[in-house]
Order: sequence, then C-alpha cells, then structure tokens
Amino acid sequence: MCVHGGGFLQRAVRHACLTILGVAAIYGSVVAAGPCDIYGSHDTPCIAAHSTTRALYAKYSGRLYQVRRDSDQATTDITTTSAGGVADSGHQDSFCARTTCVITVIYDQSGRDNHLTQAPPGGAASGPDAGGHDSLSSAIGAPVTLGDKKAYGVFISPNDGYRNNAAVGTASEDEAQGIYAVLDGTHYNSGCCFDYGNAERDNRDTGDGKMETIYFGDGGYQGSGTGPWVQADLENGIFSGSTAGKNDGNPTISSRFVTAAVKGKPGHYAIRGGDGASGTLSTFYSGDRPKGYEKMHKEGAILLGIGGDNSNRAQGTFYEGAMTSGYPSDEAEAEVQADIVGAKYAVASLTSGPRFTVGSHVSLRATTPCCTKRYVAHSGDAVRTEEVSSSSGDQLKREASWVVRAGLGPGDCLSFESVDAPGSFVRVSPEFRLVVGANDDTKEFREHATFCPQEGIGGTGSSLRSWKYPARYWRHFNNDMFAARNGGPMYFDAQWVYHEDVTYEVGDGFA
Repeated sequence: MCVHGGGFLQRAVRHACLTILGVAAIYGSVVAAGPCDIYGSHDTPCIAAHSTTRALYAKYSGRLYQVRRDSDQATTDITTTSAGGVADSGHQDSFCARTTCVITVIYDQSGRDNHLTQAPPGGAASGPDAGGHDSLSSAIGAPVTLGDKKAYGVFISPNDGYRNNAAVGTASEDEAQGIYAVLDGTHYNSGCCFDYGNAERDNRDTGDGKMETIYFGDGGYQGSGTGPWVQADLENGIFSGSTAGKNDGNPTISSRFVTAAVKGKPGHYAIRGGDGASGTLSTFYSGDRPKGYEKMHKEGAILLGIGGDNSNRAQGTFYEGAMTSGYPSDEAEAEVQADIVGAKYAVASLTSGPRFTVGSHVSLRATTPCCTKRYVAHSGDAVRTEEVSSSSGDQLKREASWVVRAGLGPGDCLSFESVDAPGSFVRVSPEFRLVVGANDDTKEFREHATFCPQEGIGGTGSSLRSWKYPARYWRHFNNDMFAARNGGPMYFDAQWVYHEDVTYEVGDGFA
C-alpha cells in the first residue's frame, strides 16, 4: 500500500510506490503519478506547472490552455480528457475548423494561478502586436502523440513569447529552485533566447544573476560539438558550466524529444538532460556557479520563449514543464524522467488535406472569387499571381509551375522548386514576402523554404502553412504573395477574405 505523511520510512515507501506506478505506466497497466506528484513527494513541490499536452498531476482534470479563434476572436479552454490525462485536442480541432487559432493562455496546474499570457514589450525588444506585445503562437504548429492520443505543443517562432510578471511562490534572490521542460530537439536557433524559468519582473535586464532559466539552442557559451545544447540563462550569460566558456561535458542534443533540467541553490547549480522518449537523465554540469553569479538575485517572474528583457529572436517548441520550490534531488528527477518516457511522446504529421506527390509538377490557382484565373508564379525572385492559361507563352508557363519536393526543413512538410529556375525554391523573406531563391543549404534557408499543406481553410483545395511561422500562410494580396497571418500587424494580414486568399486549387503544372 502507498502511504502518505512524513518520516523517512514513509517517504521512502512513497517514493518506491511512485516509481512502480511510473514504470507500470510505460506498459499501460495503470495511470502514472505526474511529474508534480513526484516532485511533491520529495518535498520540492511545483509552484508552477505548464503543459499543453497533458496533466502534470495524476488528479488534475482542469484547463491546460486557451485558444483564440481568429475569425471571430472567440476563445475556448482546452482541458484534459480525464484526470491525469492528455489534452482534448479534438475540441481544439472542432473549434478551430476552417479558420486559424492561436494559444492565448497556458494555464498553471499548481493552483497558484501562475498562468502564462502574451509577453509585453521589454528593454531589448518590442513585439509586433498591439502595444508592442509579442506574437501568440499558432495552436497547430507542434502536433505530437502521447500514446495514441494527439496533442499540440507550443511552437515558438521569432517574435512569439509568453510571460507572467506577477507570479507567486517562485524563488527570489538566492533561494533554491528547480526547473524541468520537455522540448523539441530539432527546433532551435542561436537567437536570444528560448528560455523557460525565473526572470525579471519588469521586462528589463537589471543585472547579472537576475534570472535562472533553462535555455535551449546553439547560442550561449556552448558545449561540445555543434549544438544545440541545454544550458542555463542566468542573465548576461548563457552558461553550460562553471565559466564563460565551452563545457565539453555538455553534449550536443540529437534526440527529437529532450528533457531539460536546471536547478540552483546558494553557491551551486546543475544542468541535466536526456532523451524525452527513452533512457535516463545525464548530468552535464554540477558545481560552483560562474564568477559574478556566486549569489543570485532572482526576481521571480516566469517566462517562456524569450529572454528576461524580452529578447524575442529565438525559436523552439515547448510541450511541458514545471518549476519547484527547493532544489530537487537527482532521484526525484530520475522519477520524473521515467514518467516522461512513460507518457510516450511521438512525432505526429504536420500535414493534412489533399496529398501532394513528391516529384510532381503542380500549379496553384487562387480561389478568391476575384482571382480564379490567376496562378502562383514568379518573375526573378518576386512571387505573385498571374493570369495563365493553355495559350500562355512557354516562359510564363514555366514560371507558374512548381516541382514538389520533400521538405528541406524538419518534419514531413514540402518545398516548392521553380521549374524555370532549377535549384531555387519559394521561401519566406524577412519582410514575410514569398520570394524565390537559390538553395544555399543553410539551416536558415531550409526552414524558411518549408511549408506544410493542410485542408484548404476556405473550404476547398489546400492551404500552405509556413513551417517556421506556422501562424502564417501563403496569401495573395493585391496580386503579390506573402506569408500572412490572419489579422496580424502587417497590411497584408488583413482579415477581409483571408480564408479565401490562403486557399488554392492544386492542378498539374503548365510545364
């Protein structure tokens, strides 16, 4: 029998019971204790628990996150399907059908109301949304399965960010804390800063040691190999070990799912990580804090996807995470890792709707009533729509034809190579225009040139979503082509006939 209460023997029995439950869950025989049940049993309770994929307590059956429908600004909460269960993704899919949705709130499951909402402007950057706020993440950018149940993570693109400057119960000054998160090991960059954890309350860099967060990316002081790495953002320094330099004991992450952990107490901190789908955690660093950070000055806000001063050029994907009161033991983290592995995270398809055949030549015809004779074409690097027919010249026919390629970037999405300019692909420019450019085989190009087809938002055909900016779709606007957001800040993001403008009928190529 599992027992409750204090005392060394009772705690030992309780820990053993939780471990047995976690292992049994891997084989589907019982519901596991959640990560925050485990931390609590080790006397380091969660003071914030965030996940869009599942409950982090075995008895939690409440709200996980909120989505907003762009067509009418209505919102709905996504809950678990059962106590301790997975998110009700079916409700989201139904609510967001034939339109687009963004994640507006990531609810705190700890009972402290440490919810994460749209991040305000800060000392380093303002976001593109009203009042300088950061963008909100697409609700469908990061589908996964847990067991055989679909759920969605939080896909952070550059300019996206979430924050709570009024968090309660978080560590302040040099108090001990722990943080863990499950992330996508293939989604990262070197921009500042894909963080989750404790930060300043005024959105400004107020000095060394004011933060203590997980950082994931290939920036910072780095570890061995080419990255990405799990590191710690302590403000004015993203550290992989004891110094402002490389830590060869901090390895490059190669797994699709990553469990990351950072924990600190007076004079000491640790960085740990592992594969979020199998195995155990490893310690990448555990020891003295870097020079200048011997005594921390944490302020206690909580952020996701940005730096403490709202540096918002990073990208990454967050599935779940929590922050604790007190310094978690390695034993507690081992049990949490077993629970994460038992959740059975797995990759889900990023595509839907009519199938494209890789290697085929296609044309893309606009479906907006004004423009049904116009096709996506290019002249040089400029992509726009042109009237094309069987009687058009050979040059225009080539410019309006595209070779479907397997996506240059991550996932099972696609890239579109110009028939007229072999080796050149449609990509998103820094101004969110669609342009054609030669493939330089950089990570940045591959990501900008990858698009995920889905059932046409306008009710027919297909819509093409940017992998890198999943809230943005191919849109024709005044005959020019953009990666446009439904009601976003750019003039070409206007909501009028948005659904029709982002929907295309796919046919055989003209050439």
